[in-house]
Amino acid sequence: MCQQNLGMLPFDNVLEIILAFDCEGLITYDNAAAREKLGYDQGLGGLFIGSVFPGVFQKQGEGWTAACPFGMEPQHLTAYRRNQTCFPVEARILPPGDSRDCYLCMANDLLEKEFLSHELEQVKQEAQDAMRVKSEFVANVTHELRTPVNGISGQVRELLPMETEKEKLRKLHLIERCCGEMNKIINNILDFSKLEAGKFTLEQARFPLRGMIDYVMASHKGRITEKGLDFFVTVSPGVPEYAVGDELRIVQVLNNLLSNAQKFTSVGKITLEVIKTAQTRDAQELFFLVCDTGIGIEPKDQEKLFQSFSQVDASTSRKYGGTGLGLSICRQLVELMGGSINVESAKGKGTTFSFSVWLGKDPEAEQDAGEESVVQPRPVITFGGDAPQEEQDASRYGTAPNLEALRKNLSKLILSVEMENWEKAEMFMETIRQLTSDAPQEVSRAVLRLKMAIQKENYEKISIGMENLKALVGVEE
Repeated sequence: MCQQNLGMLPFDNVLEIILAFDCEGLITYDNAAAREKLGYDQGLGGLFIGSVFPGVFQKQGEGWTAACPFGMEPQHLTAYRRNQTCFPVEARILPPGDSRDCYLCMANDLLEKEFLSHELEQVKQEAQDAMRVKSEFVANVTHELRTPVNGISGQVRELLPMETEKEKLRKLHLIERCCGEMNKIINNILDFSKLEAGKFTLEQARFPLRGMIDYVMASHKGRITEKGLDFFVTVSPGVPEYAVGDELRIVQVLNNLLSNAQKFTSVGKITLEVIKTAQTRDAQELFFLVCDTGIGIEPKDQEKLFQSFSQVDASTSRKYGGTGLGLSICRQLVELMGGSINVESAKGKGTTFSFSVWLGKDPEAEQDAGEESVVQPRPVITFGGDAPQEEQDASRYGTAPNLEALRKNLSKLILSVEMENWEKAEMFMETIRQLTSDAPQEVSRAVLRLKMAIQKENYEKISIGMENLKALVGVEE
């Protein structure tokens, strides 16, 4: 009966030794591992359990005795093979229970376990050595590649002032641009190697945040406008002048996203928006939006964007170039800065990348704020009416004037969407964003999601976003 019960369970395929024996000590079940490791090709059925554990089980009259406790507590025993050689095991012996009428022994070969542990440690060490060799190889190769590329670039810069022929100038500028792109690829490969090896560290230094945004805008404005595209940059009033973090890596992420937007957009516009969405005592969360009106991406292909060496399809790399490393590196950099990166897109309707990062607060500004004896008044926004200005402080979230202004602007926003006047819809959306600038984080995020839906002219998400925002702020149309 015991053998039938155990035979219904998948014990025969497990790696540990499984033996069952009855009240007389006779083995009634053995699995494949037991037969193989103990050397009984024909099975152990009918043998006394003391044949396997002679130091533990011994016959006594018509019964038997055991020199070990029963239960789930593991114990070290010595198991004997058919040829009388032995090996240590870690065993658990269970007495009969409600579901079975036999004793059950489960044992692991400690020598095999130790060998596998040693093998695992050796494989781990080999993998670490391989990673180290690969990292060193990548570092050496990228260094060797950078030397001739920089040499070519330097010679081109020297030739440019000396050349007057338009065709030759065009070719020199093309070579210079190719050298720049090659350096970007080299940097991406080096960054990817460091991130993969876990040797990438972020710098924590005070830097001019708004100055950084101006630098990024100036770096991309020329190329974007050369294509006939509009370029808009919006920085929320709450974004500080200075912050503490790795300026170079934030610029790297923004450069990658803006370069992709410019690469995949032929007509329309590209926008960059920076918003402060949350803060703690010594840190602040910044939210970046990069939107374009380019070729867009199918929803099923969007996850591929953040995979290493991956493109949406093979034709993308052939037509537009790229290694497929940029966005993968961006995701890892953003996550190292405590944030996340997301994409929303539709084929033929453009793409919006959004990412958040946590940065330290400017210690000098905090010190100045502590020394300041006079509190500066907050700006006041008024929305008509004859009441005094102090009673019309609609900029303070949650006040009666603020909620009334939100209600009016939401109504105007809905009307603009219904009339498909997207320019006015974005204008009212910007007013709503200003009215909720000091709102709780869940309200700010709802406003951002609604703003992104309006920029993409997505009616379904606009409707959901409207209802969600109205529920959060507690206003009715």
